[in-house]
Amino acid sequence: MLKALEHFKEKLSCDSLSSLYGTINFRVRLPILFCVLTILHPAIAADKLEFPADGRWSVASTWQDQWPTGWKHAEPDRKEVVGEWTLFHGKIELEDGDLLLRDAERTRPDGLTELRRRWTWTGEKPLNGVTLTIRTQWSAKETRPFLPGISYYDNPAGQSVDPTRIPVIGTKPGAKGFYEEHRFPMPFVCVEGVSQASPPALSNKATNRPQAYSAAALHSIPSPIKYGNRPDQWWSLGMNRINEELVELAVYSGAVASNGKNGIIKGFQKYFLPYPDAWINLEPGAVVEKTVYLQQPVDVKYGSGFQPAIADSLRIFDMSSTDGYTPYREILALKMADSVSRYREGKDFAGIDAFPGDRRPWIDLGWAGQSEAVAYPFIILGEEFDIPEARKIAQKSLDFICSSPFTEEGFSIRYDYKKKEWWDRRNPLSQGQAMNNMFNALRLARQFGGYDTSKWEQFLEKACRQHAERILADDWNPVSTNEGFLIAPLVQAAGLLGDPYYINAAYKAAEHYLERHLDMEEPYWGGTLDARCEDKEGAWAALQGFLAMYESTMEQRYLDAAEHAGDIILSYMYVWDVTMPPGRLADHAFRSRGWTSVSVQNMHLDVYGVLCAPAIWKVGEYTGRENLKTIARLLTVPCGQLTDPWGSAGEQLHQTNYVQHYDPDPDNPEAPRGDYVENWNVYWITAHFLNAAAQFTEMGVDCMAW
Repeated sequence: MLKALEHFKEKLSCDSLSSLYGTINFRVRLPILFCVLTILHPAIAADKLEFPADGRWSVASTWQDQWPTGWKHAEPDRKEVVGEWTLFHGKIELEDGDLLLRDAERTRPDGLTELRRRWTWTGEKPLNGVTLTIRTQWSAKETRPFLPGISYYDNPAGQSVDPTRIPVIGTKPGAKGFYEEHRFPMPFVCVEGVSQASPPALSNKATNRPQAYSAAALHSIPSPIKYGNRPDQWWSLGMNRINEELVELAVYSGAVASNGKNGIIKGFQKYFLPYPDAWINLEPGAVVEKTVYLQQPVDVKYGSGFQPAIADSLRIFDMSSTDGYTPYREILALKMADSVSRYREGKDFAGIDAFPGDRRPWIDLGWAGQSEAVAYPFIILGEEFDIPEARKIAQKSLDFICSSPFTEEGFSIRYDYKKKEWWDRRNPLSQGQAMNNMFNALRLARQFGGYDTSKWEQFLEKACRQHAERILADDWNPVSTNEGFLIAPLVQAAGLLGDPYYINAAYKAAEHYLERHLDMEEPYWGGTLDARCEDKEGAWAALQGFLAMYESTMEQRYLDAAEHAGDIILSYMYVWDVTMPPGRLADHAFRSRGWTSVSVQNMHLDVYGVLCAPAIWKVGEYTGRENLKTIARLLTVPCGQLTDPWGSAGEQLHQTNYVQHYDPDPDNPEAPRGDYVENWNVYWITAHFLNAAAQFTEMGVDCMAW
């Protein structure tokens, strides 16, 4: 204990501590001293991120089994204070020279500890095969990880479908997950758990869980590393389970691990690729620096530990300016033109071609196609953009959709206008999205006048009745968050069709997903049909549904739930600009901030966040989080990049070592990064821009000035 007390001589006034200690009755001195030391000393139990007991600095000198080894550690031999900074100096003596070490620390006004670490190699020969690190540890148990865009409480939903397709860290001691920094939309690793230094937590009898939870995080300023052994090598960020009561959050100079294997990356939609030998080779005189931020543990609700880290990441990067991008109005004009060019009309059909060209002559509803989405923005924005055929396209496209045949599973979502037939293709996700878009059009058509909405109303009445009856049945048990897309249209149906029956179904679905997802034992998932795993579209289904329920009932719990789901969506949004290698994206001076990653399986960028932006704006307005309005604009304007002269754009941008539409080279996993698949230009990419603009216009937000 005396040794532990000496450890804090620089942090506390020993005289003051001794004076206080001397006034306490001897019979209670020892218990009090033990409590003080338990709280303050990391060797006993620290309710804070600390450096490992091995030492402040850790450097690996060799490489074995595709992981750094031969560790050497050091503690500071000198400290100095320069203004708000405290500098720690040290060195590691090696055979061919000294590796000089320096840390500069300060506490920011927001409470984050900023750490700038420097390594300087003084040897006259190259220092090969080394790994530099910043390691921090937290004493906590029952820990669950959150790595934006990569791991949502270890992806339990994705694991239940196929654990080989998605990142899995694992729960056993020694399990770890480290990933290239450019794979992180928000570059932090967060862990939620029960702090070992917290008072004994009472158990929640209903759930048998401790009631006191905390969350800590390590944020990184992402960067490639100059002396990497691999081409385009970056720092890696992740976590390591030291034991059941100690977790390590760290950055490494390139080492990666996942799914129980070292030296692998999520390189393709359905599998991982080797990523070996990611050490560095320091040249004589080499200087390497790295900046991280330590977010000390804070009390959180179970399943919400990621939310403070989201807020801190937005503060750290604060890259919300949309200066220098193409004005949003110009992008919308191009998207309007693209919509008109995709319109197809024949003797027996009318609608938007989801895919340009002859290979897929489909009118697709919901999900990727969004052919029904054209009517809503054309009704409200057609005159604004001088589209003379806007009324005709809106009227005829929805009239034709109303001919979609019903079965027990609902209406068909695909029409082949070459074969002139509706496919037997139905799913509640796409139907919910199509119904909501049609209700938006119905609402405005009534307001503006001049439209015959009788077919629309009859179709929506039948669709809503069928889905409401199914949801209200005792055996309704949706597979994933996919049926959350039915909540908003059912809320709209109650008002626009004048039947409160539908709000009962919306209420049941909303309550189901509240109970199912807020603790994040099952994160939001299943919102995209080609990746059954944790994804932002599942979170979008929840956000849209919870927000619709809040606006209908004004019950605070729905707003809280909408904020929870909205923060999950934001965790997929890049808050920084990834440095691109030579390639298609660099050709366009592409900037990644504001773009969203798809899911923990499909790790390319897309523009889906554009559609979510109006809801994010509303959450900001309702909760007083004014920065969310700025974020909503960031989700919108930058995604106009890469729009071609026809108004079209591709879906898949490769900001990381991941490829989906062609076979990757296992010997060159970095090759796809910086590439762009522009021929996968489904209509949803256009529809979401117009849908969001229509919503902003209805909300009274002048998005045309952005």
